Amino acid sequence: MKSITAISAGALVLLCGNLMAQNTPEVKVEATHIVSKATNFRGSTNFPMTDLSLAYGVSLAGLNLATKSGATEAENRVSAAALAACKEIGRQYPDAAPSENQCAREAAQKAMVKVNELVLAAEKTATNR
Repeated sequence: MKSITAISAGALVLLCGNLMAQNTPEVKVEATHIVSKATNFRGSTNFPMTDLSLAYGVSLAGLNLATKSGATEAENRVSAAALAACKEIGRQYPDAAPSENQCAREAAQKAMVKVNELVLAAEKTATNR
């Protein structure tokens, strides 16, 4: 079985901007789909593919994660990126599973682990001032 990971450089640039220069936190949102073995899908490399993933980097620039509104906006950005990634995989590979909505929920849930860590760290820093 061959696992293929696609990283959309354009999406990373669009969502992250000049992230490196600002040392702004970034969260990776990775959507994963399974292609049915019955379809025997072969990618451009002509290898059979069963696991597909697409990752978007989500910038948290401009957000105060120590506030409720900042944490909520971070969650909104992660959810939007997860849905966009899952829709793109679904568009390119219509026979992939799980559904776009389930894929987006799972991708967002995984990425929110990192967001929650960043929120806790921001809250701790804010209370130590």
